[in-house]
Amino acid sequence: MKFTDGFWQTRPGVSSLFGQEVHDVETGDDGRSLAVTAPTKVIAHRGDTLNRPVLTVSLSSPMEGVIAVEVTHFAGGRDEIGFDLVGAEGGPAGVGVAEVTEGGATLSSGRLTASLGRGGPFDLVFRDGDTVLTRSGAKSVGYHQVAPDARIDGAMVGAVLKGAGRPGTATDHAPSYVSQQLSLGVGELVYGLGERFGPLVKNGQTVDVWNADGGTSSEQAYKNVPFYLTNRGYGVLVDHPGHVSYEIGSEAVERVQFSVAGETLRYLVIAGPTPADVLDRYTRLTGRPAHVPAWSYGLWLSTSFTTDYDEETVTAFVDEMAARDMPISVFHFDCFWMREFQWCDFEWDPRVFPDPEGMLARLHERDLRVCVWINPYIGQRSTLFREAADAGYLVRNPDGSVWQWDLWQAGMGLVDFTNPDATAWFQGHLRRLQAQGVDAFKTDFGERIPTDVVWHDGSDPERMHNWYTQLYNRAVFDVLEEVRGEGDAVVFARSATTGGQALPVHWGGDSTSTFESMAETLRGGLSLAMSGFSFWSHDIGGFEGMPDPDVYKRWTAFGLLSSHSRFHGSSSVRVPWAFDDEAVEVTRVFTKLKLRLMPYLYAAGLESTRTGLPVMRPMALAFPGDRGAAHIDTQYLLGDDLLVAPVFSADGTVEVYLPAGRWTNWFTGEVVDAGAGVWRTETHGVLTLPLYVREGAVIPMGGRDDRPDHDYLDGLVLRVLPGGDGARTVTVTTPDGETADFVVTRRGGAVSVETTASSSGSTRVAPQLERFGNGWD
Repeated sequence: MKFTDGFWQTRPGVSSLFGQEVHDVETGDDGRSLAVTAPTKVIAHRGDTLNRPVLTVSLSSPMEGVIAVEVTHFAGGRDEIGFDLVGAEGGPAGVGVAEVTEGGATLSSGRLTASLGRGGPFDLVFRDGDTVLTRSGAKSVGYHQVAPDARIDGAMVGAVLKGAGRPGTATDHAPSYVSQQLSLGVGELVYGLGERFGPLVKNGQTVDVWNADGGTSSEQAYKNVPFYLTNRGYGVLVDHPGHVSYEIGSEAVERVQFSVAGETLRYLVIAGPTPADVLDRYTRLTGRPAHVPAWSYGLWLSTSFTTDYDEETVTAFVDEMAARDMPISVFHFDCFWMREFQWCDFEWDPRVFPDPEGMLARLHERDLRVCVWINPYIGQRSTLFREAADAGYLVRNPDGSVWQWDLWQAGMGLVDFTNPDATAWFQGHLRRLQAQGVDAFKTDFGERIPTDVVWHDGSDPERMHNWYTQLYNRAVFDVLEEVRGEGDAVVFARSATTGGQALPVHWGGDSTSTFESMAETLRGGLSLAMSGFSFWSHDIGGFEGMPDPDVYKRWTAFGLLSSHSRFHGSSSVRVPWAFDDEAVEVTRVFTKLKLRLMPYLYAAGLESTRTGLPVMRPMALAFPGDRGAAHIDTQYLLGDDLLVAPVFSADGTVEVYLPAGRWTNWFTGEVVDAGAGVWRTETHGVLTLPLYVREGAVIPMGGRDDRPDHDYLDGLVLRVLPGGDGARTVTVTTPDGETADFVVTRRGGAVSVETTASSSGSTRVAPQLERFGNGWD
């Protein structure tokens, strides 16, 4: 949202005021916070204090290494919902240490400090030790009033997208906005802001945080997260679940600006010093990713969306996958497991699934888990619609009638998850499905949330637009965890916002079946990883359209080297034999590779639950000091030691960047000395891609390639890569929770292993050591 016309002027219809000085500053009664009076003019004499708007800037610390800043014009508004900051400490006062001196004031929280000098110009400086991270300087704290006919490029006037409520309509726009600008240093790069499908580096972009069902090929996003981090060692979360507009060096090119409608803006600066440290603090504050079950890492096979299917079709798919030695772990039923026009009534369509309990039992006998599609809407034809409407379980219009529209399901209503009774009612239907044999739910939609409505708890509709998805997915995840137990619950969600990382897994939405869409899908996943999300998937082969065999095969390799892997399409199936025999071979090879890697991947997932470090890591996150890695959005690190570069071309040509050190080709054993970092152009057949292992790595590999959930210590292989003399500890944890630590020692080309700890105390056969790579001489 742009308020200015160049450096000197505001846009027509925009009136802007800025906090000009620190007129006074006080500590809170507890000595843990600061309150700053920032008038919109430098006060030269008493008369200047009259007829003058003032901005109040309050500073506190909800957690070590985090400083919250709240900018307020009028303080008399009602309290509105913010994000669930589950890691906040110290109560309302927080944990900061405030100090006011004759020259200014400082708030400290661990290694992070915020300091202000008295007088003008206004200057709020954030430091990590002696290092300046960013600052809020002159004309950076703004209050703006916008005329009804003002043109604000890049904005959603009134903090809503036209059509976000009803097609062709919008609510009256809010007349006032609060904005904040933070400095960008030379060479400083910005990442995050949710699952965004454009360039990974956000500099130069206008970003509107507003959940939308826009596919993967637009500027819209399903998962909007008002949090960014930079390569200077800090992150910033705007604590506002509604619309937040960002100008990332795109209005004031040396600053990041974020703005919200209304009278108050609250944001939190989060210390590093590394990007991984920032994500650690951010996910500690907003919610750690939940532990996901080992079975969820295996291959998911779907019916696809509008294809015709019944139990015979499903059985044929499962039989053929088994006959061709392509192990699957989860079978997914998309929307038409229910009868048309009735989504959701949570009832199997009896015309095609007359015996759902028997069918689910038969799938379980095949050692498969079952996932079914749901959404938070109730179609008017559903027998549940009138029940929900009469009970007050559906969102209402201001006149008290049920909000409805015909987009998606005819006459559908929207479940009001701010009503505890509505949530319990919805969960009750999910429990019934679980009792039938359903193991997981694909929680689709949750983005098109209207703003011209009334919520049961009185929440601001603008803030509920993005926050709704958290309530929806939390309701589903909680009932799964209640029935299945902690660590065995998993959703397959499309929409999210801040805190959504605690409710995995998420997938990338509706892509098309092209190499370009495959690349944009990866960019979205990497951007989401920079926003605190650890477990991510995508529709292998693309959703819309029928991929040609080359796209399908290359996407399959990429998909099976993602944390979670699913074949799913729109109007066509994604079973490998629908393409060619080579597609079958690609699926077999990469499925079995992933299953062999389960001890390694499962460990990476457990690390995510402890630290928030994602399983799939952007190069800028994994190698923060490497300028060559800073802009890369076509490859990633999988766990600590595997570098993956998907192939986005039919002829197999691919460019891959190898950071400093020696890297070993997983398939050939070739060792590449990357020096200080090197780009390579390679050509790959469909059964390989650039998959490199970091120097000195020890990769634990399972003894089975037919399932993801087994005893990883039985038949364990430790693949040892070339590296210098020394020891490395590898921890292997089984799905049952047994752990063992192995110390692998290299000396003069010899390798040995010692088991130093086992949670069960049991005696196991020592793991097999496999020296791999041709760099051992």
